[in-house]
Amino acid sequence: MHSVLETPLIRELATGGWKCLDFGPFREGVTMHRLYGGDDGPSAAVLKYEPGARVPLHEHTGFEHVLVLDGSQSDDAGHYSVGTFTVNPPGTTHRVWSDEGCVVLLIWERPVRILEDA
Repeated sequence: MHSVLETPLIRELATGGWKCLDFGPFREGVTMHRLYGGDDGPSAAVLKYEPGARVPLHEHTGFEHVLVLDGSQSDDAGHYSVGTFTVNPPGTTHRVWSDEGCVVLLIWERPVRILEDA
């Protein structure tokens, strides 16, 4: 039995397969296609940021893994282009934005806690 995030799915997403997904509202300027999970507990999703979209300051309550699939994304610690994989450990905080727009695969252990309004 294979998990939802088996290697072929990651490879398909990384080579543009995300373009065939249905995206729904997440935050202003950011849409989401959930791969598994819900509002509480482990989840995975593909997020699409429109140019200039931002996610406000938030705290990670569990590990979050981010793979940039298209465009580029920035946070308080740096700028991440296609193929960049980052891990945000529990207890870390940051703001996220994309000047040019981007698509990212997110896998998180637990939901984030928003610390400020957008």
